[in-house]
This record gives sequence, structure tokens and C-alpha cells, in this order.
Amino acid sequence: MQDAYDSLAAILDDVNAIGLVFDSPQHPPADWTVIAGAPLLQMICENGEIAAASSSQSTSWEILELNPADAPEMMALAQLTKPGPFGLRTRELGTYLGIRHEGRLIAMAGERLRVPGFTEISAVCTHPDHLGRGHAAALMTALMERIQGRGEVPFLHVREDNTRAIALYERLGFRRRVLLHFAVVQKPAG
Repeated sequence: MQDAYDSLAAILDDVNAIGLVFDSPQHPPADWTVIAGAPLLQMICENGEIAAASSSQSTSWEILELNPADAPEMMALAQLTKPGPFGLRTRELGTYLGIRHEGRLIAMAGERLRVPGFTEISAVCTHPDHLGRGHAAALMTALMERIQGRGEVPFLHVREDNTRAIALYERLGFRRRVLLHFAVVQKPAG
């Protein structure tokens, strides 16, 4: 394993930390530091049908496609809600949708990882002051329709302890596929 981490350190250049996904809990060599980590549930929606998420709240808000000018607000929302790794340029990996309230971005979700036939839904988050109003379900549904419209299968990753999100995803037609283990590791100094 040391050889693999030595190779990883060599290609990281100026980046000193990286997120890794494993199929079982891993412990890096002693000279590496684990900054963060968690069990990560991968969920998939293979049935091709989008289940309606019931909400008693009004859906009078508009879903907007986010653009580069929205990046600072997207970063602020991600930093507040911590949906997982999200950087200033993450939105460049795919379409990100959002909902605004009184001009402020209050919810977003988007596409990130793509492999042939599959697209990951990522950064599903809602400002704490606006939870429980159906924003995440509406954004997820819009993204699922886009992904399935391209003939692809939506999937996502969620912390295993995020039971509220998992329940929503199951209502939308996702099923649990596999439990993975996420770790952000920092290479040795020098």
C-alpha cells in the first residue's frame, strides 16, 4: 500500500489533500493524515420512473439553471450545509440547478461524476431556514428527468448517517446499492 500512496503523492503536485473512496475502511500509511472520512452510501435509480415526492408546501418557486456568476453563493450554501466535497469550480462538471427566495440562493443540486450510462447527482442542499418545503425533492426530480431524458441512470452518494436525505431519495425511487468508505487524506509535508 505504501507504493500506491507514494505514487499518489508524486502526482498531487501542489495539492496536498485528496478525497478517496474505498470499498472497505482503509488506513493510510503513518506519514499520511486522515482529515475527514465517513461511510458513504451509494444509491441508484434504475427503474426509469421518477416517483412523485409528496409535499404539502406550495411549489410556487422557480427552478433556475445556475451559472458562473452564482458560484460565490453556491460555495457559501455548500459551506453552510456541507453536502460533501464542493469547490469553486465544481459547477463546471455538469448542470447545477437552484431555487432563490427574495433573490438569495436557498437550495441547489447538480450533476458531477459521469461514467458511460450514469450521472451522479451531487451537492443536494437547502439552507436550514428553508428545510421541509420540498426544494430538494423538486431539484432532484428536475435533475432526474434531465438525466433519464438522455438515457442515463441517476445515482448519488450520501453519508450513511444522513437518514433524512436517504428517506427522500428512497421516496424518489432510489435504492441502496453499496456502502463505500470516503476519506480525505493529506500527503506528508515535503
